[in-house]
Amino acid sequence: MSYARSEPRRAPHALKILVAGGFGVGKTTLVGAVSEIMPLRTEEHLTDAGVGVDDLAGVEGKTTTTVALDFGRITISDQVVLYLFGTPGQKRFWYLWEDLAVGALGAVVLADTRRLADCFPSLDYFEDLGLPFLVAVNCFDGRQLHQPDAVRRALDLDGNVPVVLCDARERTSARDVLIALVESVLKRRTATRV
Repeated sequence: MSYARSEPRRAPHALKILVAGGFGVGKTTLVGAVSEIMPLRTEEHLTDAGVGVDDLAGVEGKTTTTVALDFGRITISDQVVLYLFGTPGQKRFWYLWEDLAVGALGAVVLADTRRLADCFPSLDYFEDLGLPFLVAVNCFDGRQLHQPDAVRRALDLDGNVPVVLCDARERTSARDVLIALVESVLKRRTATRV
């Protein structure tokens, strides 16, 4: 009887990614579109308590909001698994971001060009934290209103911050955003080692 030993199977690298952005930009949608597991969502119905607090301009049809986080997972390869943490968009829930950011590889800042100023708090937060990020412009209804370079100028982003276009509802598009972030982080880390 032969008891040949096989190589032990290595656990994949677990990478934590945040998905942030303004209220109603599509964070929950992006996490749900790309997750290979049933995403954990902490959505609650908007109530009268949010009147005058939550700005619904441009998202008048929105009926729910994330109050803690969204969570999903996607396997990129045998060696890499991404764990996605969608942040709440309203200011009153920003205190949760600090805990969510611990151990994160990087972040996706989802942007809506109809409400571009709503992504500034996310940009400021990640810049201050020194966490690599990219900006993913959510092209609602498949409409690209602006070129990535125009968005970069409007947000006054450094040249090393990628700006990509996506449709948060589409699995392939959301996956491509995450891959672009991981590639950008790896490129930055390689450049700093040289």
